[in-house]
Amino acid sequence: MGPAHHAAPNSGARPTRCKQSAHSLPPPRLLKKYRAYTDRLGPAILMNGLGQALATERANNDEPAHHHLFHNLETWLCGEAGVYVTGDLLSAIVGGSEALYLRAQTEALAWLVWHKKFCRAYLPASDRKED
Repeated sequence: MGPAHHAAPNSGARPTRCKQSAHSLPPPRLLKKYRAYTDRLGPAILMNGLGQALATERANNDEPAHHHLFHNLETWLCGEAGVYVTGDLLSAIVGGSEALYLRAQTEALAWLVWHKKFCRAYLPASDRKED
């Protein structure tokens, strides 16, 4: 396991959940779809695991709202205080340890709790059943 897959050395306090979630609200043109995708990502992680859920988001990268959501979570998990110190989240998940994977999944779900609260407060709900 290379250095890119070790936990970040930053021992400082993590930013508050509020700050971690507010940093990444999408541009106005993506609001409705982004909120819907954010609502669906948590259950996808719980049912399929973090790796598969993120691979699905990445596979839908041609849709800007999917791309923005994947990028936001990648930025959080691979940031200076993140679980991984590499900028490529999927490679870090595949090449990392099970302990880091479980930590990343826990961090992702915690990030989503607050991020969904911000989305619900600031973004309009979709008018359609499926986006």
